[in-house]
Amino acid sequence: MQLTSRRPRAALLAAASLALVAAAVPPPGPLGIGDALFPALGNPGYDVLAYDLSFTYRTNRQPLDATTVIDARATAPLDRINLDFTHGKVASAQVNGLPATFASAGEDLVLTPARPVPEGGLMRITVRHTSDPSGARDGGWVVTEDGLAMANQADAAHRVFPCNDHPSDKAHFTFRITAPEGLTAVANGIAAAPARRPAAAGDTTWTYRTVHPMATELAQVSVGRSAVVHRTGPHGLPVRDVVPAADRTALERWLAKTPGQLEWMEARVGPYPFENYGVLIAAAKTGFELETQTLSLFERGLFTEAAYPEWYVEAVMVHELAHQWFGDSVTPRSWSDLWLNEGHATWYEALYADGLGKYSLERRMREAYERSDQWRAAGGPPAAPKPAAPGQKIGLFRPVVYDGSALVLYALRKELGTAAFDRIERRWVADHRDGVAGTDDFVRLASAEAGRDLTGFFEAWLYGQKTPEVPGHPEWKAAAVPAATG
Repeated sequence: MQLTSRRPRAALLAAASLALVAAAVPPPGPLGIGDALFPALGNPGYDVLAYDLSFTYRTNRQPLDATTVIDARATAPLDRINLDFTHGKVASAQVNGLPATFASAGEDLVLTPARPVPEGGLMRITVRHTSDPSGARDGGWVVTEDGLAMANQADAAHRVFPCNDHPSDKAHFTFRITAPEGLTAVANGIAAAPARRPAAAGDTTWTYRTVHPMATELAQVSVGRSAVVHRTGPHGLPVRDVVPAADRTALERWLAKTPGQLEWMEARVGPYPFENYGVLIAAAKTGFELETQTLSLFERGLFTEAAYPEWYVEAVMVHELAHQWFGDSVTPRSWSDLWLNEGHATWYEALYADGLGKYSLERRMREAYERSDQWRAAGGPPAAPKPAAPGQKIGLFRPVVYDGSALVLYALRKELGTAAFDRIERRWVADHRDGVAGTDDFVRLASAEAGRDLTGFFEAWLYGQKTPEVPGHPEWKAAAVPAATG
């Protein structure tokens, strides 16, 4: 019998064991929670409780130094933690105070903690990184004439900070923004402490905290040469507007409308759901306005360009205000539930314009009905938007989720009557305040309030390829769908 050394055999066994372990542990990869429209967004295995975000701003042309601290609870055993994050460089990461290894996979930042996190365990994740405003054409940072603002809807918060970037995982936020002398920083929520000067000469740090939980897509941070204007809304509600300092006087007539608009909305759906409200007017061309929580973002041109009549500007202001109830306080369970956000905001925008006597609700809904089949053919029905073609980015904000979805609410009111419809609206925002809800929840609530099963009604209106007949309007006709889009 030939004898062999024990040491080479041990080395071979050890190498084989390592190979088996390596084979058993797959390389880091991107994850998602299965949203039909944004399959790579969100991450399974944990629930975020709070974000603490620190940004140091120098100019709007260079990356900000940032630290993101996330407090979360594991909902499953975790030996890896996926965060949504891209468009920034990571310097270090920790989980529960211990260094964690990190790697990028797609648009995920994948952390491997020194110790696995058990199901139900609390974890504090700390990531030191940069946040780059350059090249931000798909959302995230918006470069303004004098600084930055934020526009994260729908899938861009993770271009600013590491997060669980899906509206179904709401959390409380703290913001700490440091900027040079002469600039003012604001964020969602309320000032947590007076602005203070840090060690760096000339810099000032501002701290803000949200009182209510918030989706990542609704986060707002603005830095610029801004004036912060305070006034009081209904029931003593603090109203805080942030505008370019040079435009403060010219914009006052618009800012003064907000308390009355708050009263108008409260009369229809109940108490305003947050700690304060205001508008952030940015010196930038965005092509959109955005319902960032407690501080809606508007482009300056909406208020200064003569092309927009006054009634239209007021109605758009009400649209973003209505979102504070519909979309912000009650957040969609999935992005296919977006019709609940935009349909309701468009509904109250249309009601407000009708009340001004400029654009009647009846006319707007009839015009929407005429186009509705074409909108459904192009983008899908209101609650079942067509996903993007392979390799393409989805264009989620389509006419069918605005006027096409407001038309659904109009039909519901015609079906049930104004009193029952108003009860549904009030109960929806009250029952789901600070929560997450979807289309099935709305159908159940509406059925309960109506005293009969409305599943068939909503199935046709929300998922049908053809628009049903509006109750009371058999004479309304939908335009034919062109063969190319049908």
